[in-house]
Amino acid sequence: MEIILDSTQIQQILPHRYPFLLIDRVVEFEPGKSITAIKNVTFNEPFFQGHFPGAPVMPGVLIIEAMAQAGGLVLLGTIDDPQTKIMLFTGIDKAKFRRPVVPGDTLRIKMTLLKLKSRLCRLWGEAYVEGKLVAEAEVSSIIVERNSLESKPLDINQLTKKTN
Repeated sequence: MEIILDSTQIQQILPHRYPFLLIDRVVEFEPGKSITAIKNVTFNEPFFQGHFPGAPVMPGVLIIEAMAQAGGLVLLGTIDDPQTKIMLFTGIDKAKFRRPVVPGDTLRIKMTLLKLKSRLCRLWGEAYVEGKLVAEAEVSSIIVERNSLESKPLDINQLTKKTN
């Protein structure tokens, strides 16, 4: 299996970092159209401590997040200066979970761009373990400037002007 993007290259595109970066590598990539990414699910993932002790299962919401991160690579991997942009969820539809994902599984995530209009996009995602469908969902997102989300320093003078 040829690696198209490794974890270091993924971090140059996505803002996520451990423990929330849920994509380990990209093995197929058609810019602006589709991607296949890999997440190796290991027992030392922090969420397994509480989900569920004695019967660890990867939370479905994190499988959807891994899909969204792969979807982010589909679009952010095709634009100039992806470090200046970020994708935010706007919706999750048609989500279905078919079987549990457990430590030792290799999650193979396939995302396909359905629609891109201006800054809004919809992607279809499927996640597989050993060739069996474990989850699927339609994910909607918006592309925004990263600096629009950064905290601005508090100007105490502005506060006092508003309250007077």
